[in-house]
Amino acid sequence: MLLTRRPLYVLALSSLVGFGLPAAAVAATPAANGNAETTPGIYGNPQAERATALLERAVEHVRKTGVMGVDAFSREAEFIDRDLYVYALDMSGRFLASGGASAVLIGQNVLTETDLDGRPFFKEMVEMAKASDHGRIEYHWFNPADSKSEPKLTTYQRVGNVIVAVGYYAPRATPAQARSLLKRAMKAMIDDEAAALTAFQHFKGPFVRDDLYVVVVDIASRKVLAHGANPALVGTDANAQKSPDGVEIGREMLALARKDGKGEYEYNWRNPLTGRLEKKHSYFSTQNGRLIGVGYFSR
Repeated sequence: MLLTRRPLYVLALSSLVGFGLPAAAVAATPAANGNAETTPGIYGNPQAERATALLERAVEHVRKTGVMGVDAFSREAEFIDRDLYVYALDMSGRFLASGGASAVLIGQNVLTETDLDGRPFFKEMVEMAKASDHGRIEYHWFNPADSKSEPKLTTYQRVGNVIVAVGYYAPRATPAQARSLLKRAMKAMIDDEAAALTAFQHFKGPFVRDDLYVVVVDIASRKVLAHGANPALVGTDANAQKSPDGVEIGREMLALARKDGKGEYEYNWRNPLTGRLEKKHSYFSTQNGRLIGVGYFSR
């Protein structure tokens, strides 16, 4: 049985604390032109780690060589890591360099340039950089890998009058991958339940892949036994779990599990990679009195 909830479009950041993720995962973010910097996810991913390393290398280069050194971003392999590249602009909005397709903007003032949703994100980045010399912003950009617009997460750092930035597209699991992980999790529970419950909560273990993770609830007691994105929830009452828009997702999913033994459920939840509220589609099944679930996030 599939139960679908309407998507959540607008929600104040303050209302997110306490729903499914610890308060520490909800970072305070500076406002810029009415927009907030993207909240970091609860755990990292290879793309983010690669982007951070590349940005650090580029920032150090600018510190050593000054503004004239940004030209290297457009031509040297040192500042390109497969699908990742460095770009730079100055505080007036003049685009200085890029190792990617945005190289066509070099020399232009990009304050009026917009993303594919019409958002002037370069202007927002400059305003944010005035308030803080480093930060993170999300915008929609054309992803050549998928030939469509997708959210791009970009981390930037200001060095003097130069803003150095590296962006990446957050990885997304497919429905098939979610179903496959659920199947593996159910087998692991049969083989050795105690070991499986521990393994489900290792952020870099075999049961956490990009935005996929496993949740296990004891149906009789309603206690959460494992939560791959937030181990702090272990031992809490699943009935108390609500989505940020107030839907009693724990209660409803348990009711479906008791009635049908398995199913699908859709609701709004925070993606542990992007830190953003997104629609999540979960597959779940019951086994030996346990509800085991895995869900994927929609783009």
